[in-house]
Amino acid sequence: MPYPLDREKWTRLHRVMDEKDLDAVIVRAPDNVLYLTNYWTMKGYEIVVFPREGEPMLAVLEPQFREAQRTAWNKDVREYKFYHPSDPRPPTARSLDVALDFLREKKLTNRIAVELNQGSQICDRMVGEPTGFTQGYFDAFRSAAKEVIDAAPLLAELRGIKTPQEIERMRIANDLAAIGMAYARKNIRPGMKESEVAAMIEGHIHEVGVGYQGKVAMARAFTLVWSGKGIATFTATSDRPVQQNEPTLVEIWVCADGYWTDLTKNICPGTLTPEYNRLLELLLKIFKEAIGVVRDGAPLGEIDRVIRASIDEAGYKGQP
Repeated sequence: MPYPLDREKWTRLHRVMDEKDLDAVIVRAPDNVLYLTNYWTMKGYEIVVFPREGEPMLAVLEPQFREAQRTAWNKDVREYKFYHPSDPRPPTARSLDVALDFLREKKLTNRIAVELNQGSQICDRMVGEPTGFTQGYFDAFRSAAKEVIDAAPLLAELRGIKTPQEIERMRIANDLAAIGMAYARKNIRPGMKESEVAAMIEGHIHEVGVGYQGKVAMARAFTLVWSGKGIATFTATSDRPVQQNEPTLVEIWVCADGYWTDLTKNICPGTLTPEYNRLLELLLKIFKEAIGVVRDGAPLGEIDRVIRASIDEAGYKGQP
């Protein structure tokens, strides 16, 4: 989805490049491609070369060329073929060629930064098909420049402080998660399969999210659901039935054009049994105990141990 240039990102990266004397920063991870260009890659083959001076270059697969031209902040968008009749190499090799050509063209061959230890924090839009990069990819940049450093730490530091535009887009993802939760609360019924509830939420968020407020091109939800005594986080949703008068725990992850949120809530079809009222009182007591050890400079591990010990003492040993 087109957004105005988030210039603060470029300004901050240019400042870091000046400090570290970098000719260029090269990124391939979908989240960093999105961060620097506003283009959310479809397959994860795309590469951005961000020079210290001048405009960044984005190399994309041929089918995505028009969309990238429409949504990317930079005007220099170059295409390469997915399949090539005379080149049997994978498309990653051709995207690498485009990046290396740009480095030579702009004489960016002294000191560059490349992601050396990062796969991706977010997925591309084809979330089930991860894209791998071979050792030859990294070696090619080491051959192209006198010195190569790791771009991942400096990008992680920049991304730790969100711009106003990023906050707006994260809030949109939060809105969609809340819409999915409200839809589930209205439509959940005892006896439905947990997987049926999950599918209902995911489908509704996809339906509402694509085109949401004219600000979202692609929205997807990924949901885990457990009900009653079957609640077990970090396990898969199953075909167990939703229980009446017991909580159904819903985990909703929403991705709106590459910006993610995570929402965890309980729904109860009916009225909670007294057992859960007692559990709530117990958890509030443990929470107050944990607050009692919170102070400026307190080790997080100390707080964690207090909580775990209280949960064990209450009879719920081994909780994550």
